[in-house]
Amino acid sequence: MGMSDDNEIQSRTNRMDDAFCARLRAAIEAGLESAPIGVVTTPGTQHPKLAGRYAAPQERGTAIDG
Repeated sequence: MGMSDDNEIQSRTNRMDDAFCARLRAAIEAGLESAPIGVVTTPGTQHPKLAGRYAAPQERGTAIDG
């Protein structure tokens, strides 16, 4: 891929981003979309499962979904 190909891809991507942003702003102004400012701290599930180093150690022989 040549440099001109990269420039054309970047230019096309920028135009698509601009078009998307314009449509999103119009939808927000029309009340069809919202852009909330803030953080929702309520979990999305009543039984959240953490992975990696944040997970509580499981007892041997117990099911994760149990």
